Amino acid sequence: MKIYTRKGDDGTTGLLYGGRVGKDSPRPTAYGTVDEAQAALGVARAGCERASELDGILIGLEHDLWVLMAELATAPGNRHKLTPGKNMVTAEMVTALEERIDDLTARFDQPTEFVVPGEDLVAAQLDVARCVVRRAERDALGITDDPETQVVPYLNRLSDLCWTLARWREAAVAGGSLRSRST
Repeated sequence: MKIYTRKGDDGTTGLLYGGRVGKDSPRPTAYGTVDEAQAALGVARAGCERASELDGILIGLEHDLWVLMAELATAPGNRHKLTPGKNMVTAEMVTALEERIDDLTARFDQPTEFVVPGEDLVAAQLDVARCVVRRAERDALGITDDPETQVVPYLNRLSDLCWTLARWREAAVAGGSLRSRST
């Protein structure tokens, strides 16, 4: 099977469960920005230690973003075909991010002033990912008109988690007051 199909040569792209839209329309813009966020998380992951807690967290987030992109790549008329947790973001996924944020913030002293990114390369990459996630959130606002969707809350929490992960990483690298996990 070849990687190219030539179907998009006319400037359109296919949606999940059917339909085509212009590549520059809001839907592909939104899921394209989420794809960029996923890649940014991958860059951060490439710089961290394999099989570390951070590595595992980032892999999980990258998987979640596949789910989110699938939901964004589905036309409203086909939303009923989505499966929660497989290709549709769930409230439980949002709650899991909140729980992760709460867990991590309990392990280090949070900054009391504005943060200047760059104390650590991985933390700085997480800050870049946070900015891309914020843009993805803005892009998704225009196409998530279903009141049941959890896309925007997920992206909002994910940007908070990226900030938290960056600060947690900085605290760990600095040997600062990291507290062990309480499980």
